[in-house]
Amino acid sequence: FSVPCSAILSSYLLGERLNLLGKLGCLLSLVGSTVMVIHAPEDEEVTTLEEMTSKLKEPGFLAYAAILLALCFLLIFYLAPRYGQSNILIYLTICSVIGAFSVSSVKGLGIAIKGFFAGQPVLQHPLTWILVITLVASITTQINYLNKSLDIFNTSLVFPIYYVLFTTIVITTSIILFKEWVAMTVVDIIGTVCGFLTIILGVFLLHAFKDMDVSLGNLPQVLQNEEPVPVTRDDKNILIEVDNSSIAPEDKPKVFMLYT
Repeated sequence: FSVPCSAILSSYLLGERLNLLGKLGCLLSLVGSTVMVIHAPEDEEVTTLEEMTSKLKEPGFLAYAAILLALCFLLIFYLAPRYGQSNILIYLTICSVIGAFSVSSVKGLGIAIKGFFAGQPVLQHPLTWILVITLVASITTQINYLNKSLDIFNTSLVFPIYYVLFTTIVITTSIILFKEWVAMTVVDIIGTVCGFLTIILGVFLLHAFKDMDVSLGNLPQVLQNEEPVPVTRDDKNILIEVDNSSIAPEDKPKVFMLYT
């Protein structure tokens, strides 16, 4: 609900415009999210910190995490100072990439909390404190760059784009870390992909047509009052029109055509 709620609340509380196509985009985001939830993969059963540690040590996830860290450092230290003020994707990509680490940390800490109440010595396990530090650092970075993006760009655009990027990273992380799609059927895979594409379409409607003054009240006028596309004419056509005109303005020089 973050996409439609942020768009609607920013329209009423912050005075930002939300036209008919934007509302349709919010509706499509809800529909796509519902389809994704219906076809979502089941979590692989990970009940102990030892199992979580073995998942995090797998070569595939280590390579994936290294790529995300390199991309994050590139965005923070090179692209953000140069293009962050003008490109909405820079800050939001940083938040989304860091989100992969925050989601993984929350998953591991959830296992640690369950183990703590079950009487397991989770506080002596080094992974618990690594996850805590990672979670605090990632959430702090996300909040920092998300606030920077909200200070510069429209709220109704920031949250939808952030949702798409964040969801993409989280799904990819779940595939690599927990292998959630291994046991999925073809129908569930197609449903998940279609739901995500529906969300992207809704976000596109929010972003591409945000400056159009379209509502249910003026929709017929908008469709009827389309200005005709101007026809580009070359110099030859203009000269022939002036030569064939019966009355030429006296204050303008006459143009004669010479034929050979």
